Amino acid sequence: MTAQQDGKTGKTLMIVEDEALVAMTLRDELEDSGYRVLDLTDRQAEALEVARSEKPDLALVNIRLAGHNDGIELAEHLKTLSIPVLLISGQVSRARSANTVAIGSLPKPYAAADMVLAVAYLLARLKGDASLPKPEHLEVFGQGDFDLAPAA
Repeated sequence: MTAQQDGKTGKTLMIVEDEALVAMTLRDELEDSGYRVLDLTDRQAEALEVARSEKPDLALVNIRLAGHNDGIELAEHLKTLSIPVLLISGQVSRARSANTVAIGSLPKPYAAADMVLAVAYLLARLKGDASLPKPEHLEVFGQGDFDLAPAA
């Protein structure tokens, strides 16, 4: 049963991650938390195809992708489709350098619970709800196209 079927959140997420076990674990945690997660992918072209057809509410993108693809380049394309991106990577300085195309970053390694909190926080902020506390390890970027409501 998907999140949209059981009515928990109605929010759709896309995970673009080159480590299959990490992607599957993350998908399971997010689905258990009520999100609809689209088919997993580890390549830029597939991710763009899915994004164009499904229009996820948030994309979780690793910086390093399969086939020498780059998650920051993917984030640039997703931004043109008005899809906000949370970068997930151990490459903290590269993630910070992408602060104009992503809404934030969560450094690896992270606990699945931290990702669930980060997703909830960012989705709430995107709709103007600043009532949730910012998760400790989440770095939020401020940029024009996806203005996040100011923290309370």
